[in-house]
Amino acid sequence: MRGIILAGGTGQRLDPLTRITNKHLLPVYDRPMIHYGIEQMADAGLDRIMIVTGGNHAGEFLRLLGNGSKFGLRHLDYAYQERPGGIAEALGLAEYFAGGEPIVVLLGDNVFEYSIKGAVQRFAADPRGARLVLAKVDNPGSYGVAEMRDGQLVRIVEKPKAPPSDLVATGLYFYDARVFEMVKTLKPSGRGELEVTDVNNRYLELGELRYEQLQGYWADCGESFESLLRASNLVSERGANKPLL
Repeated sequence: MRGIILAGGTGQRLDPLTRITNKHLLPVYDRPMIHYGIEQMADAGLDRIMIVTGGNHAGEFLRLLGNGSKFGLRHLDYAYQERPGGIAEALGLAEYFAGGEPIVVLLGDNVFEYSIKGAVQRFAADPRGARLVLAKVDNPGSYGVAEMRDGQLVRIVEKPKAPPSDLVATGLYFYDARVFEMVKTLKPSGRGELEVTDVNNRYLELGELRYEQLQGYWADCGESFESLLRASNLVSERGANKPLL
């Protein structure tokens, strides 16, 4: 199983900080944001990891991260997204890297209190279809919201004005090799992007989307200045990527 960290986008919600660097290189408490995702994947036993980035500051990732040796990796792969075309489009750039194996996909601006090792192991034990990690939030309309019926997930609704629940999909996804063929069939949304929510709903239609609910905090560092500050405070007070006992 291979790991893919998506670290592209324009970071407009964190302007003017992102005029001079990629948002995933901004500090979250005591280290760059991108470090948290790499540490999570390395701790979960994923030793083949690709960073997908873009924009004018992509070269700074190589200067910061090198070949990944500081994280205990033998090698880090990189891919370049020429324009901000959405999460699913960025994922599609990793098809050759994935090599037909199941993948773990993590948005580079997500920080978790606890290790994802258990979730990785559960998917590795049965790597068919897709798996999501859901979290309860106070502002579900900013995310892909889980619509539940009789305790079952029936649909993911992207950024709804009237959210059907307070459960949202975090930026941690697990997919089998079919995901890349699904991405190729997507049509751009009203935002002009290929949406990962459409991928997840495609698996749901096939009856092959599983989910689990997050333990501990989840911080989306790129959602706003307030969320970036919240993430730093949470890491300072409670740590990050801790073993889940």
